[in-house]
Parts: sequence; structure tokens; C-alpha cells
Amino acid sequence: MIYPILCEDINTALQVDVPTDLEGLQKEFEPNAVERWLQTLPDKAMSLGIRVLLTVIFVVAGYFVIKFVRKILKHSLEKAGVEKGVRQFVDSFLNVALWTFVALTVAVNYGFDAASVVAILGSAGLAVGLSLQGALSNFAGGILILILKPFKVGDYIIEDTAKNEGTVTEISIIYTRLRTVDNKVIVVPNGTLANSSLTNLTTLDKRMMDLSVGISYGSDIKKAKEIAENVLKNNQFVLEGPPITVFVKELGESSVVIGFRAWVNTSDYWNARWGVLEEIKNEFDAGGIEIPFNQLDVHVK
Repeated sequence: MIYPILCEDINTALQVDVPTDLEGLQKEFEPNAVERWLQTLPDKAMSLGIRVLLTVIFVVAGYFVIKFVRKILKHSLEKAGVEKGVRQFVDSFLNVALWTFVALTVAVNYGFDAASVVAILGSAGLAVGLSLQGALSNFAGGILILILKPFKVGDYIIEDTAKNEGTVTEISIIYTRLRTVDNKVIVVPNGTLANSSLTNLTTLDKRMMDLSVGISYGSDIKKAKEIAENVLKNNQFVLEGPPITVFVKELGESSVVIGFRAWVNTSDYWNARWGVLEEIKNEFDAGGIEIPFNQLDVHVK
């Protein structure tokens, strides 16, 4: 009888409180949100690093691809004989469009939906368009300049609104750049050039040189006209075909104004003008033709 008693005592001694709620035990040892985030952090960092690396590679590759495409386009347009202003405008527009495509692709790579991105860009474009009406006007002005061609790259123009003038060096999608004779750069909005009058001094191959010089009332008008005509005929830049005209332009308060007109090549205009004026002054002095100062005769009673 001792054996059963011992067995009973042993069973009693070995009894352990074993929890019957297994789900509660599982929750007790389950990691909280911070622990879960820390556990997944390495994977997320690795994924983000890969995306950033791919983005950098894509942007760098896009830079070289865009550069190559622009180079091919420039070469094709030059080979086709397209004027320089159109080439510059198309190149500028293509550059903006391609970089916009690169930015859109990068956004999609980071999980943005393409349709959503396009919708957002459309909404943003509308808002920006309303706030930047001047920029859109300049863009439209650039298109009108390329279509109507009031000037082209290489022309010398005078913008009548602010009297800016210079040689056109570039026509971009927003601005036109002018280089002045003293090598300064003037940036004029395309909208201003498209919506106001301007003077193009180099559109035509020939240009009339219209000059005038005042002589005193006591000088010989006929002799002065002969001297002016001979100076024009002997000038190397004055064209022989078109007629040379010398005339009394005005009877001024202090002088008789002699006018003379002759035709020169547009590229020779300034050299011709400067040379003729200097030669006329020398010949008038040699011939005794006086070029008077402004004067006023006062009679006292």
C-alpha cells in the first residue's frame, strides 16, 4: 500500500499551473508597433536606397540621352536648312518637355500613379497658367515670331516700346536676346516683340543713306551741292546703280540745310555714313563752305 500513496504524493507535487489561454500567452510575447517598425527598418532602408540609386542612375542617363537627342535634332534641323531662331526655339521646348518626362517617370517610380500625377500636373499647370499669364503670352509670342518672321537671328532690330536695339542672338521659348554694339545683352520678352511695333534694319540687302548738313546763308549753295555729290560718287561704299540725290532740304533759322541721299549695302551702312560725313566736312572747309553754329541776330532800336 505504500506504492500508491507515494505515487499520489508525487503526482500532487508535480502539478504545475499551466495556462489554458494560449492566445493570451501569444499576445504577451507579441512585439509592439515600435518593435515591428525596427524589425522592418533594414528592409525599408535597403528598398529606399535601391530606389534612390536607381533614380540617380535614371536622371544621369536621362541627362546624356536628352543631350544626345538635342544634338541629333540640331544637326537634322541645320542639315534641313531651318533658320537659327527656329532651331533655338525647338531645342528649348524639347529640353523642357524631355525633363518633364524624366520627372514624371521618377515620380511613378516612387509609387505615384501615372494618371494621378498627370491629373495633378494638369491642375497645377492650370493654376500656374493663371498666375503666369505673362509667361504664356511670351511663349505664344515666340511662336508668332517664328511663324510670321518679323526678324530672325542675326538681324539688327529696334524695339519701339522701350527703344531697345541690337543684333538678335537667340530666340528662346520665353525671351529674345539682343547684343548691343558695345557688347551688352538685352533680354526682351517675346510677348513685347510680338505685340508692339519694331524696326528691322537688316531685313533688306540695301539701305538708303539719308544725311543732311547745314551751311551758312552766305555760302554758295550750288558749289556745296557739287561737293556733296562728288563725295558720294567717290565713296567706296556707295552703290553706283541707284541715283544719288542732293537737294536743299530746309531753310533753317541759322543755316541752309543741304540733304543728300545714296544707296549702300546694309552691311556697309555705318562705315559709309561715317566716312561720308567726315569727307564732306573736309571738302567744305577746303572749298570755303561754312558750316555755321546756331546763331541769333539781335537788332536794338
